[in-house]
Amino acid sequence: MEQEVRKDFDKESAQWDANPFRAKLASDVAAVMIREIHPFADMKVLDFGCGTGLLTLKLQPLVKTITGADNSHGMLGVLKDKIKTQGLTNVHTEFVDFEKGDHVESGYNLIVSSMVAHHVPDTLALFKEWHRLLLPGGQLCFADLDTEDGAFHGDNTGVFHLGFDRQKLRLLLQEAGFHTIRDTTATIMSKEIEGQGVREFSIFMITTKK
Repeated sequence: MEQEVRKDFDKESAQWDANPFRAKLASDVAAVMIREIHPFADMKVLDFGCGTGLLTLKLQPLVKTITGADNSHGMLGVLKDKIKTQGLTNVHTEFVDFEKGDHVESGYNLIVSSMVAHHVPDTLALFKEWHRLLLPGGQLCFADLDTEDGAFHGDNTGVFHLGFDRQKLRLLLQEAGFHTIRDTTATIMSKEIEGQGVREFSIFMITTKK
């Protein structure tokens, strides 16, 4: 899907966490990630597209350090406030605009990401960047929408993919250099869609290694 206009996440950041749907999604995804990857205390983790840190802070107690990277100063500002309020010493933030050529320094044991890939036009380029960022043997674990018809967001500003076909993602991951690719259904989210009533949307999780 072609869509050149970006979504203004800075504008939405202040009220982002007030939506219980987002909190439930983050909790569901975090629970399955923990089950699938078994985070441990020596891990250096990157949450790519962290937003306000809903996922970041679920993983924080289990790992050595976790960096939340995002291209929204507003979202990162909310996360920074949480870090300060909770007195967290192992959580860091980094502004990075991957689509404009910004890069995070490499050296991570684990990269996690949730509901980010559909906002990035070039999926293969994203996978290659994640591969670059990982240490040898490092793991990638990301969640996103299975193929849908565009109803999930309603306003598809900044949405470049209406979900994904898992098999196609496997091929792209292999092309990017990943191996040992596993997928599972992380959660099924129910959402009220205007004019359609309540619909269910499947969220997959893919785990793979460098």
